[in-house]
Amino acid sequence: MIEINIISALTDNYIYLLHNKEKNITAVIDPGEAKPVEDFLNDKGLHLDEIVNTHHHHDHTGGNQKLREVYGSKLIAPIYEKERISNIDSFVSDNDIISIAGIDTKVIHTPGHTIGHVCFYMPKENTLFSGDTLFYLGCGRVFEGSMEQMWSSLAKLKTLPENTLTYCGHEYTASNAKFSNHLDPHNELLKIAFSEIK
Repeated sequence: MIEINIISALTDNYIYLLHNKEKNITAVIDPGEAKPVEDFLNDKGLHLDEIVNTHHHHDHTGGNQKLREVYGSKLIAPIYEKERISNIDSFVSDNDIISIAGIDTKVIHTPGHTIGHVCFYMPKENTLFSGDTLFYLGCGRVFEGSMEQMWSSLAKLKTLPENTLTYCGHEYTASNAKFSNHLDPHNELLKIAFSEIK
């Protein structure tokens, strides 16, 4: 069992700090900036062992270098992003089973938002770190890939168990709900979700 801490960063980013108390391993996923991560680690008296990136965008990698300098952390990132993320120690690709904070994790290649985007799924924890592929009531903008690739990526994620706990890269819930409600104004379930979000 791991402890997952949510750290807000930049304007609407989420950074996830995972701590495995049993194995005393700490990892951070998508550190868009270093300072809030350092502050959290210092407050808890933790050392950062691993930095994990879902994709190359600066708001998910901006803290990599500083955190590596301070903690000597190992950087884990998609092989598809090797030209765009510096100093990767461990490359991962589709269907790899890797360890993040001592927990077996499946790598799922989800092109669309970027060509090299990956998500990380922890089966025993029933937890997905979806980066900028999947959000509540929405998906990431398609910047580099195609709509067909994004559709295929979302179809892959749809095969995960229905009760999978999903940690996304940004807080887009209210804007996604507003947009969904605009597209489908007569959907009663959306109306309920919208009022709960408000």
